[in-house]
Amino acid sequence: MSERKQATPTALTTPAVPAAPDAVLRALADPHRRQILRLVQHTELPAGRIAASFTLTQQAVSQHIGVLKQAGLLTERREGTRRLYGLRHQALEPVRELLAEFWPDALGRLKKAVETAHPRPPKEGQP
Repeated sequence: MSERKQATPTALTTPAVPAAPDAVLRALADPHRRQILRLVQHTELPAGRIAASFTLTQQAVSQHIGVLKQAGLLTERREGTRRLYGLRHQALEPVRELLAEFWPDALGRLKKAVETAHPRPPKEGQP
């Protein structure tokens, strides 16, 4: 009787260099890809389970997974014959940094709009 070796989980695809914000934004532009990320944001899932959540063909889902991997948004880990996919949260950091450039300005405009629409009443004792 021969011994069976257990497969050791190995990360297959994790880009060493973070993807540029443009690549991540392009990958996030498609609603199916965003849904895939929602599915795998807290747990790894095999491609078949991901595909079962869509009315798309398995091949179409596989292409979307490929785009997400290329952008660095997904990890791929082999477990035996299965490939498990999970969200690479740190891949979103370049987009977060890009948006942060614009966010303080947006918050300032919102604050001004709210204060204009709903001015605070003067405190007692002040004119």
